[in-house]
Amino acid sequence: MLNKLFENKFKIVITILIVVCLGIIRALENQLFYDPFLVYFDSDFKGLLFPQADNFKLLTGLLFRYCLNTILSLMLIYALFRNNEILKFSAFLYVCFLVVLIGMFFVILEYFPNAGWLLFYVRRFIIQPIFVLLFVPAFYYQEQNLKK
Repeated sequence: MLNKLFENKFKIVITILIVVCLGIIRALENQLFYDPFLVYFDSDFKGLLFPQADNFKLLTGLLFRYCLNTILSLMLIYALFRNNEILKFSAFLYVCFLVVLIGMFFVILEYFPNAGWLLFYVRRFIIQPIFVLLFVPAFYYQEQNLKK
């Protein structure tokens, strides 16, 4: 077991660095990104109107954060699996999810002013690296099944 650990020390170090970078993005979210919903969702937002926001600045902030998380997530996936096909498939999924989620976010923002919880969860998928938490176990499972 210790031998296996030493064989994969580069993979472990890279994984830890990427997770630390994801944590730094989260810790510095107030300074790095324009997002009036940070304060809104920290409060008891039931019944409150959505905060006024500059839609262009909000879109660029969300895209910037999603792209940072995506790049780090793709680096993590590549570091763990060293497979270009998995990397390409993941990148494709990230782009598809971005289009769907950004569209949903602004539709909810414009047409469903009482859907605070729905906006909360759609925004959560945009700003947090949740997909990597789903992809890594799925790719690992698939990799294990292919070995059988």
